[in-house]
Amino acid sequence: MNGTDLVVAGVGTVSADGFDFRTALGRRGYKYLPSAAQYFLAAAKRALADAGPDALEAAEPERRGAAVGTNSAAVALHHSMDRTVTGTGARDLSPITAPYFSINLFGSRLATEHDLKGFNLTLTTPRVAGFEALRTGQRALAAGRARLLIAGATEEALPEGEPGAAGSEAGAVALLLEPAASVAARGGQALGRLGIRTFFLPPPAAGEGADRAAALVRDALDALGHRPGAPLTTTAVLDHSPVGEAVAAALEEITGGEKPARIPAGAGALEPVARAAAALDGDPDRAHAVVTAAAEGHLAVCLVTPGGAGAGADGQPMSTPRRTDDR
Repeated sequence: MNGTDLVVAGVGTVSADGFDFRTALGRRGYKYLPSAAQYFLAAAKRALADAGPDALEAAEPERRGAAVGTNSAAVALHHSMDRTVTGTGARDLSPITAPYFSINLFGSRLATEHDLKGFNLTLTTPRVAGFEALRTGQRALAAGRARLLIAGATEEALPEGEPGAAGSEAGAVALLLEPAASVAARGGQALGRLGIRTFFLPPPAAGEGADRAAALVRDALDALGHRPGAPLTTTAVLDHSPVGEAVAAALEEITGGEKPARIPAGAGALEPVARAAAALDGDPDRAHAVVTAAAEGHLAVCLVTPGGAGAGADGQPMSTPRRTDDR
């Protein structure tokens, strides 16, 4: 499956505001799950519904994979556990929530619920974890380890007093990715394509100017197939760290002085993925780059190509109409 043309077939988003797990997931079996796990389960459910009734069954369980990125899913739970252990002792930890001390378990219920037996990954790199989840999952599909991927990001609000609490994120975004031919064969719609590159910009180098950041972003866009001068909308999800400022200056240079839309970065990895998912509803004749970076030096570029043509069941190109319903 090397070189597989992977497309986004479904998108699901969840906000913590007004979220009720009983409405989103069901009244039984979810009450004691950590909030971030509930959010991602609900987002994945919506992504599968968006992709159509036969999306999951298009791949056998052994060919289904999942990847989730998060920075703060377990922080509030860890604080609660610490208070219990130091207050009354470890014997009073809840046996239901205690296993979630491991960040890897936040995606395990998804794998169990949807019979995802190909692989199940959790990534936690600051700010870029959601993009890394998508990128890692895409590489696994391209290598033939699976043919269906549910990937995205989930976050829970940070406790008061925790560094970054003022910029807490809470919610989830999940995307369903499949080979274009598989989507066409079951009569689905390709919402677009995501190309992602992640790399590292050492903070000391960022303080020396924007040149290195510009070179990294240019190389990423070139590797993703975008050519200089081609129409490109750019969204930058950045903080005001030296790395964030260097990337912002680099993007102005790359776009010829035209400022990209700059979105204040939250404390986690959710906002960049949410912006990329939203860009799938954009102009099919114009690519959209979502760029993000963390103060620690992690940097990611996601090139979004909305809509487009996918391969039909016979391998021939076919038109894939864009979805117009409200997700």
